Amino acid sequence: MRILIDTQTFLWWATTDPKLSATAVNIISDKTNEIVVSAAVSWEIAIKWQLGKLPIPIAPSLYIPSRMAQYGFVPLDITIAHTVRAESLPLHHKDPFDRILIAQCQIESVPIVTADPLIAQYGVSVLW
Repeated sequence: MRILIDTQTFLWWATTDPKLSATAVNIISDKTNEIVVSAAVSWEIAIKWQLGKLPIPIAPSLYIPSRMAQYGFVPLDITIAHTVRAESLPLHHKDPFDRILIAQCQIESVPIVTADPLIAQYGVSVLW
């Protein structure tokens, strides 16, 4: 199954953070699943790191690609269709990164692994 993960999930997986649910760990560990990481995730990490709000051991330009390769994650680009869909979403969630992830879930027909309860309000499949 093709599955999108959000920024927190990516970071928690990379640091083996116990905040990850058992379901999330099982999904990401299952090698039959294709774990997809949106460009929005790398963008959010880069911005938060630059602002000093995200302590990662190396710059995002090295951290993200190395973790993607290490875990076999697959990148998902942001398209115009994704951005247009994000614009049309109701304002349950105002975070622009999460709105793009929601739009990607809808357009790509993929579930998302996230601890964010607001995302389920958009009718996408949330796994946690």
